[in-house]
This record gives sequence, structure tokens and C-alpha cells, in this order.
Amino acid sequence: MSIGLIALLDDVAALAKVAAASLDDVAGQAARAGVKAAGVVIDDAAVTPRYVVGFAPARELPIVWRIARGSLRNKLLFLLPIALALGAFAPWAITPLLMLGGAYLCYEGTEKVAEWLFPHAAHAHEAKVDASASNSQALEDQKVASAIKTDFILSAEIMAISLAAVPEAGFWSEAAVLAVVAVGITAVVYGGVALIVKADDVGLALASNRSPSSFAALGRGVGRALVTGMPVFLKILAVVGTAAMVWVGGGILVHGLEEYGIVAPAHLIHDASAAVTAAAGGILGWLVTAAGSGIIGLAVGAALIPLVGKVIGPLWKRLRGGSAATA
Repeated sequence: MSIGLIALLDDVAALAKVAAASLDDVAGQAARAGVKAAGVVIDDAAVTPRYVVGFAPARELPIVWRIARGSLRNKLLFLLPIALALGAFAPWAITPLLMLGGAYLCYEGTEKVAEWLFPHAAHAHEAKVDASASNSQALEDQKVASAIKTDFILSAEIMAISLAAVPEAGFWSEAAVLAVVAVGITAVVYGGVALIVKADDVGLALASNRSPSSFAALGRGVGRALVTGMPVFLKILAVVGTAAMVWVGGGILVHGLEEYGIVAPAHLIHDASAAVTAAAGGILGWLVTAAGSGIIGLAVGAALIPLVGKVIGPLWKRLRGGSAATA
């Protein structure tokens, strides 16, 4: 009996070691895949706060939470199985689908740029594409839906990069790595966004502390800096977020064209970036890459704005109205 029990315990210990090694392997691969997708993750974090600006402070965290739930649903329920299925059965479809998403990002970002430069024309375009929200709840729903759509494209890019970074493994290993990446990146991005949008409230609380201690005095200084600086920071972040949509979308299109043998745009951007990197350093070289992708993104977005306003938007409204009527 004792020898059998010892043998059983040895088997349990061996299984535990194998399970621990598997978990370590999944965690390590997920960490490496997350690092590969870090650029898009940063863009995702920069894009999201612009959807929260303008709402009452009490609605900021609920909005972030709604977007975060939508983001996690995008990744786990849709993108993870789609990525695994396409990788196994139709890898040829990944590039055109990513390019379609990139074109959408170009359109969204360029539309925002047009809104800043030509506000009257932009409002007329929005009226053609969709009706304005009639109340605050409808406006919030509209913003959340728009944020989740944009997140879907960025999340698709993250999942595609993560899948490419995972070495050839079994179905369940790949699924586990992608699930860990999905949950981890969503927590990092939207946890950071929540901290950003509530930083001014934290600053107000610190500035209101009237304790005579030196620690409280330091806190009041930090609080005043947060209250003064966060509105400016959020405006800057809104600009960076819009720019990120354009350069990420343009970058997706450039890489997609390269996959189909149209290499001139990618080579031109790469050569310009390499020359600037050699002369002035890597940061300026990256800025050249982003600017090149952004120029292409703006050109594609500018071409899509009239197409969406005159063809796709009215057609979508007609289809949606028809489905509502039949319902």
C-alpha cells in the first residue's frame, strides 16, 4: 500500500511539473508575442481616451469599462477563433482582411482630421453617414460603438502579430497563448486609459487636502499640476490617437501591398527611414516611417470620405431602414 501510494504521488508530482512547464511556456510565449505587438498596443492606448473626452466625470469609468468589455469580447469571442481558423485553413485571407481594417482606420482618422480643418463640411458628412445622437445616452452609445469598432481593427492587428510570433505548436497551445495575450493586453490598455481619464479627479482630491504636513503640501503641488496639466495632456493624446489611427492604417496597407508584390511604397519609406536613422538616430527614423505611413493613410482616407458619404453611408442607412421596417 505504501509503495503504491508513493508511486501515485510521484506520478502526480510529474504531472504537476509538466503542467507547470506548459504554463511557463504559454506565459513566456505570450510575453514575447505581447512585446512584438507593443507598437499597436501603444496606439490602442492612445486612441481610446478620445472617445471619453467631453462626458461627465461620473460616466468616464463606466464608458471605459464598456469599451474594455467590448474589446475583450472582440478578442476572445471573434478574433481568437477567426485567427486560429484562418491560420489553419485560409492563411491567404489574413492579409486582405487586415488591409480592409487598415482602410477603415485610415478613413476614421482622416475624417477626424477633416473635422478639425473643415468642421462644417465634416458635420455635413456625418449627417449623410448617420444621424446625430439625439440625447446624452444615445451619444454615449454611439461613442462606445465607434470605439469598439476601432478596437476591433487594432485588436485584429495585435492578434495577427501575436499569432505570427508564436512558434509552430498545437492548436490548444496557440489558443492559450492568444487568450493570455488578449486578456493581458486588454487589462494593460484599459487600466492605463482608466488611470489617464481619472487623473484629474485624483489631482483635485490631492489639491483639496488641507493637512499642514509637508507630505500633504507635496501632494497639493502634485494635485494642482495634475488638474492643470491633464486637460492639455488629453488634447495632445487625442491628436496622437488620431495620428495613430492614420499611420497604423497606412502601415497595414503598405505591408499588405508588399505581400502582393507592390513593394515601392514600403521600400521608399524604409530607405528614407534608414537614411534618417543613420544621420540622426532611431527616433527620427521611426518618425519618418510613421510619417510615410501616415501620408499614405491620409491619401486613402481622403479618397474614402466621399465614397462613404455618397455611396456606402446612404446604402447602409437604406439597408438598416429596410431591416427595421421588416422587423
